[in-house]
Amino acid sequence: MAKLVLSFSMSLDGFIAGPDVSAQLPMGRHGERLHDWMFKAPSDLDRRMAREMSENVGAVLLGRRTFDLGLSHWGGTPYKTPTFVLTHEPLDPLSTKTGTFIFVQAGIESALQQARAAGGGKDIVVMGANLAQQYLKAGLADEIVIQLVPVLLGSGTRLFDHIGDRRIELATTTALPSPSVTHLRFEVVKPGA
Repeated sequence: MAKLVLSFSMSLDGFIAGPDVSAQLPMGRHGERLHDWMFKAPSDLDRRMAREMSENVGAVLLGRRTFDLGLSHWGGTPYKTPTFVLTHEPLDPLSTKTGTFIFVQAGIESALQQARAAGGGKDIVVMGANLAQQYLKAGLADEIVIQLVPVLLGSGTRLFDHIGDRRIELATTTALPSPSVTHLRFEVVKPGA
């Protein structure tokens, strides 16, 4: 079965976006620094990790705010795959040059089922802190992929806020440093496993 993967570039102090996120600053102040590893002289390892991640994505799950902030920046879907947007509003699908946005009102489990059906057995990637937190709290996440960037942003949006008070065990499966980022992959250990 396709894995549900939470994949984020994150500062050493735990932020996946800087402060003051807005339409003009979709990653917040200084948040674009978190993606320098992909766009500013990436190492061979960085290029390989980005390529592998992209090749393994079958569908994407987005929160509505991430969609609203990212659409003009991406110019279409963030990956060339079906992208499911969780929202409270009934909206018709939006076709773009890179794929189709499908708007889901039925909740995180229904959205995940739809993404798995559309993903062709490949991974389902979650984008957006709030949505990632919901999947973690519900025990539905299978992997967490972190590109740990050696910067302290000081404030912004944290990935691991609001996940409740239950402990979530992780098993490290990858830890690969490059000059600009450390690529980390963790399996989420399911209770009773």
